[in-house]
Amino acid sequence: MTTERASQQAFFSAAALLFAASAALTIGWSTSMSSMDMPMPGGWTMSMMWMRMPDQTWLSAAGSFLGMWVVMMVAMMLPSLVPILHRYRRAVAGAGLNRVSRLTALVGAGYFLVWSAFGIVAFPLGVALGALAMREPAFARAVPFAISAIVVIGGALQFTAWKARHLACCRAAPPCRCALPADSRMAFRHGLRLGVHCCYCCGGLTAILLVIGAMDLRVMTVVTAAITLERLAPSGERVARIIGAIVIVAGLILFTHGIGLA
Repeated sequence: MTTERASQQAFFSAAALLFAASAALTIGWSTSMSSMDMPMPGGWTMSMMWMRMPDQTWLSAAGSFLGMWVVMMVAMMLPSLVPILHRYRRAVAGAGLNRVSRLTALVGAGYFLVWSAFGIVAFPLGVALGALAMREPAFARAVPFAISAIVVIGGALQFTAWKARHLACCRAAPPCRCALPADSRMAFRHGLRLGVHCCYCCGGLTAILLVIGAMDLRVMTVVTAAITLERLAPSGERVARIIGAIVIVAGLILFTHGIGLA
């Protein structure tokens, strides 16, 4: 019993250290990059995160983005992931403490691999749209309206059965209270499945993060709080709908603000 308690304390301590490190790096990058944001026609600013410097190759630019993206996702998703990992550890507790730690790490690796794939898809799209906005002032002036539309759509997704289904999968993982097989392949696949459900569940909120400010600390904090609340609150589906209503109102406010700047 003492050894198990020590293992749990070590798990939560490691998670806290990982969160602190990823949050510190994200804050540092956000602070340094915010001063380099570029004002655009239409009254919005484009983050350096979506710019490829002339001396950068696509590979180096993508690698730099992916590094920032993964660290940011760790900081944002870890608060809601830790309880899930803790439940997984209890489900494979019979495997021995050292093996449980390795299996937990594999679940986390699979989970964040899916989020890495999300970032790999988002990067070229963001860079292409950013380059188009820099070349075409008319397109740049239309961006605030596109952003407000994406925010409203992201809020509307919070009310769908699709959202509710994937949220339920995230909240119920592991899917049962019985013992799970203590197998490395199964652990990695469990992390992949959890990551896919999470990406689907958080797709609308993540899209809002990307279009409003991927490295904006205020936006990251709000999105992180929303994801954590709908995962961990007693009535997750109701919380998700409340968040959706707030997001829709925010999107409409952004739309009227864009009209004022037009």
